[in-house]
Amino acid sequence: MYALYSALLAIGLAAYLPAFLLRRRRAGYGHALAQRFGRLGEGLPPEPRCWIHAVSVGESATAAPLVEAIRRRWPELGVVVSTITPTGARIVTDRLGGVAVHRYFPIDLPGAVGRALDAARPRFFIAIETELWPNFLRALARRRVPAMIANGRISDRSFRRYRRVRRLMRRVLADVTVFAMQSEEDARRIIALGAPRERVVVTGNLKGDAVPAADPPEAVWRERLGLAAADRLFVAGSTHRGEEEAVLDAFLGARARCPGLALLLAPRHPERAAEVEALVRARGLATVRRSRLPADREAVVLLDTVGELAGLYALADVVFVGGSLVPVGGHNMLEPAMRGKPVLYGPHTGNFRDGAARLERTGGGLVVKDGLELERELARLLEDRDLARRVGEAARDAFASGQGAVPATVELIARHLWPGPAHP
Repeated sequence: MYALYSALLAIGLAAYLPAFLLRRRRAGYGHALAQRFGRLGEGLPPEPRCWIHAVSVGESATAAPLVEAIRRRWPELGVVVSTITPTGARIVTDRLGGVAVHRYFPIDLPGAVGRALDAARPRFFIAIETELWPNFLRALARRRVPAMIANGRISDRSFRRYRRVRRLMRRVLADVTVFAMQSEEDARRIIALGAPRERVVVTGNLKGDAVPAADPPEAVWRERLGLAAADRLFVAGSTHRGEEEAVLDAFLGARARCPGLALLLAPRHPERAAEVEALVRARGLATVRRSRLPADREAVVLLDTVGELAGLYALADVVFVGGSLVPVGGHNMLEPAMRGKPVLYGPHTGNFRDGAARLERTGGGLVVKDGLELERELARLLEDRDLARRVGEAARDAFASGQGAVPATVELIARHLWPGPAHP
């Protein structure tokens, strides 16, 4: 079964290689290719070491408070944090450069995995949010290196996919020492896929313990965005195809009732900037990309950079979190909630089920089923400042109610991973 998986993966990689090389040249991957094949190079931290894997930007930000807590608890441990994308690497370097060393995660083929583990020699391994790489986990088990899934979640789509290969999943999950899952539903699903029940613990969402980096200076950013003192700002974050139209129409409707309203629109994938610009201009609106600021006062600002959205939520009067009006599963609504912003989102929130439930429980989040409801709730919050303040405070309360996942995860590390078995 593992041989078949490896063969299929190798075929897929061979087909993708030309696109990868082109992307590497455009995005500045540099030494990433050697590391993806297991050649981690010099500059790893001194032993003993642990290895934490976070796929990209969101997981890297989620991992940051856990990495910092590990270093406080066990200062003797060197920490390697891996990602797959350059944007994730940038977050690790910027946020954790003083406490961890970044490397790209190896392709999940036996040779690349073996070279990477021989170089890193980790005492334990943690994957953020259910990153399951069969060959990597198998190699860890053969080396008697304990592994944890931290902040684990199983989305609706992943659950359906994994159930089709349940026999393989049961073997893969057997190589994981402990599962720290976000919610009871995530725990139920991982057990249904074959995880031993006694290894599964619900710890909550690590995002609930996130401490935001210093938010950008409000006066500087308001000037850069072309906002007058009395202007209000609507931020629509992490939007997907099929949502920007609803956001723009809601913005136009709300602006007719609330003059001085500005819009900052952040597509989930910045490479869609030209496509979204066309949608903005089709409605007779001016637009400017974040990378080309300062802006004209009337322009819709299109965020075409990575890593700035969370901080820019601090400037908003109302926030819409995308991936939720279309069946994607939603994105992180706790980032605006922690900043006390009233949060709007659609009905598709399977990826952040627990966070959405907490927001709805406290009244800090409002579910909108379509563009008309988005316009209505946006205008209502803008017109009633006292309501917006109460909803924002409830959002902050929802964020605070989810704290505690980092210390719970650290205790599981102490119990199951470190001090762990000596490296062979």
